[in-house]
Amino acid sequence: MPSSPIHTDPDALLIIARPDLNDRLARWMGHLSGERRLSPKTLEAYDRDVRQFLRFLTDHLGGAPALSDIRNLRPADFRAFMAKRRQAGVQSRSLARGLAGIRSFLKFLERRGEVNAAASDAISPPKRSRSLPKPVAVDDALEIASGDLALESEAWIEARNAAVLTLLYGCGLRISEALSLTGKDAPKQGARALRVVGKGGKERIVPLLPAVTEAVARYVKLCPYAIDAEGPLFLGARGGPLSPRLIQLAMQKMRSALGLPDSATPHALRHSFATHLLAGGGDLRTIQELLGHASLSSTQIYTEIDAGRLLEAFDKAHPRA
Repeated sequence: MPSSPIHTDPDALLIIARPDLNDRLARWMGHLSGERRLSPKTLEAYDRDVRQFLRFLTDHLGGAPALSDIRNLRPADFRAFMAKRRQAGVQSRSLARGLAGIRSFLKFLERRGEVNAAASDAISPPKRSRSLPKPVAVDDALEIASGDLALESEAWIEARNAAVLTLLYGCGLRISEALSLTGKDAPKQGARALRVVGKGGKERIVPLLPAVTEAVARYVKLCPYAIDAEGPLFLGARGGPLSPRLIQLAMQKMRSALGLPDSATPHALRHSFATHLLAGGGDLRTIQELLGHASLSSTQIYTEIDAGRLLEAFDKAHPRA
C-alpha cells in the first residue's frame, strides 16, 4: 500500500484533484519516503510544492486536474504557473525548488509510462544569485572548539558543546549528523575514522583527528548521565537528547565573547572545514567525499571562496592595486 502524502500546509487539504491523480501523488510520496529515504522536511517541501501546482491547475484549467490533464500540459502552462508565483512575491530560490519538486513528480509518472515530462523540461529555472558560505578564520575556529571560554555554568556542558563543535570543524559534520551519533559511535582512544550517516541515510567514513577524540572523551568523562550504547551520544541538561537549538545558542554566546559576525554559526564550522582543507592543498574530490556531497558541483563553491581570498590578499598587498 502506498503511504499517504504528508499534509503540513493547511491549504493542501483544500486542494481537489481527481482520484487517479491523488493516487499517483500518494504513490510518489511513498516512493520518496520508502525508496529514496528523503528527510521528513524534504518530503513536506515536495508535497507542498506539487499541491501548490495542483491548486494553480484547478484555477487554470477550470476544474480539478486529473492524470489526463497532466499528460496534456504544455510549456506555456508551466510558464503561467511560474509567473503567477512570481507575482505573489515568491523569490527565485523558492521558485527553482518548487519547479524541481514538480519535475520530480512528473519524472516519476514518466518512468511509469503515464506521462511525458518534456513540457516541464523545456522550462528553465529562474536564475538566482548564489551566496558564498562564510567560514570563520582558523584561529577563531580553534578557539570556538577549545572549550576554554567558560561561558557555561557547568563544566560538562562546556565540554559537551566543545565536543560537538569540534566534530563540526574537525570532521566537517552537519549538526544533525553530530547529534545523531549514538553512544557506541563515540570514538575510542586511537580511533582513526568515524562512520557517519548523512542525508538520505547515506553513510560515509571521515578521518578522526586526535583533538576530536580527546574532546569527545572529555565530555563522556564529565557527563553526569549514563550514555547508552544505542542512545544519543550528546545529552541535554536533563539527560534527554540534545537539541540543535542549544548548540546554536552556545555558538551565539561564543560570537559575542569573541566579537564574531552573525555568520559564525555551527554550520559555518563545516564550511570552515572545507575551506581550510582546500587552502591547505586538499583536492575537491576528497573534500566532496568527506562532506558527503552527492555532486561535485556542491563542493566547487569552496573554490570560489578560496579564489576570493586570494584576490583580496592581492588587492591589499600589490602596490598598484
